[in-house]
Amino acid sequence: MHVAIAGNIGAGKTTLTKLLSKHYNWEPHYESVDENPYLDDFYGEMERWSFNLQVYFLNSRFRQILEIRKSGKEIIQDRTIYEDSRIFAPNLHAMGLMTDRDFKNYSSLFELMEQLVSPPDLLIYLRGSISTLVGQIHKRGRDYENSISIDYLSRLNERYEAWITNYDKGKLLIIDIDNLDFVSNQEDLGSIIDKIDAQINGLF
Repeated sequence: MHVAIAGNIGAGKTTLTKLLSKHYNWEPHYESVDENPYLDDFYGEMERWSFNLQVYFLNSRFRQILEIRKSGKEIIQDRTIYEDSRIFAPNLHAMGLMTDRDFKNYSSLFELMEQLVSPPDLLIYLRGSISTLVGQIHKRGRDYENSISIDYLSRLNERYEAWITNYDKGKLLIIDIDNLDFVSNQEDLGSIIDKIDAQINGLF
């Protein structure tokens, strides 16, 4: 069983990964944010560091997927390899923050990797409005995220919606987070778990 959580910056992916891993006794695989040597530089100078950052994420998530496959365990993953290639890299390219040459190189690398990876059994997409995302980003107070613009988040949200609309790699569960508080409200978390149970039961 491989479950993955997708969603924009500030959607609550890491928090929900922790809560679900505890509830189901799944092994969590987190996005390597704190160990990422490029994030501070990227948010300070996006055009200079975009390619380096995206290759780092791609490498990190490809390694994760190989480990997941090898482990044979029940896994929940914080963010997918598809988000890097379908949302973040194309967005940087469209904004003029990644050169044509670098984007072509990155895309070629992803296409090679994609042939060797399997999609998750269940993808959970956390859908949130810009105001919700901004509120949650400010609440967690990561210094390097202070410079994230509303325009950047909005562009990412548009790409997420386009990607999810056409997602066909497996089961998909969309959760609207605008009126949910799955951290403090057990009923909200319970409602998410009920929806996941229904999806999982349909897998077997």
